[in-house]
Amino acid sequence: MATTDLVRDGRAVRSTIFLKMLMALSGLLFVAFVIGHAYGNLKAFAGHDAFNEYAHHLRTLGEPMLPHSGFLWVLRVGLIVAFVLHVYAAFALWARAKQARTTPYVMKKRTGATWASLIMRWGGLTLLLFIVWHLLNFTIGKVNPQSGPTDDPYNLLVDTFDVWWLTLIYLVAMAMLGAHLHHGFWSACQTLGWTSTARARQAAKSVGFTLALIIVIGFSIVPLGVLAGVIEK
Repeated sequence: MATTDLVRDGRAVRSTIFLKMLMALSGLLFVAFVIGHAYGNLKAFAGHDAFNEYAHHLRTLGEPMLPHSGFLWVLRVGLIVAFVLHVYAAFALWARAKQARTTPYVMKKRTGATWASLIMRWGGLTLLLFIVWHLLNFTIGKVNPQSGPTDDPYNLLVDTFDVWWLTLIYLVAMAMLGAHLHHGFWSACQTLGWTSTARARQAAKSVGFTLALIIVIGFSIVPLGVLAGVIEK
């Protein structure tokens, strides 16, 4: 019986490690994506033609080896797979932790671990809802909140963020993204074994905070620029 329990526990530990690795690697993929996405958004400050030229370039990237918009579809499929794996791993780890927890972890509350995990869970849910709306707004449905045309990426961006409450929702989502990235990057580094020394742990925290700050600012200044009239039709 004892041997059976040890084998079962060993399998559970290996499975948990695998799920954490899955979360870490898919999370780092998203970090790379949002950096590129934020850079692309900043093209809006260069004006209508520059932004639309960038959007057009993404659709023609890889031609003629890839069909029109082929690169975007490869990217989308990859991100969808990574997203599904990330959410699955997060839910599975959460369910295991909840099942194993019989009494509240008082020490974790004192160290802030519980607060961080709550931010990750609720922040992740908030980001999920935001991603659905963001895709409907700019990619899948192309919803113009001001009932204007949707075939011009730059004008659609301006029409969207010219509505103050949509900009507010976007900024809240970016704040959640920053918190998620900050803690998630640190967790990924820890899972991948990159925090074995005190210096490495501090470096991971600093890099995570810097990345989160850069990404949040990079995304947020575009809608703020629209509201301020710096970015306009």
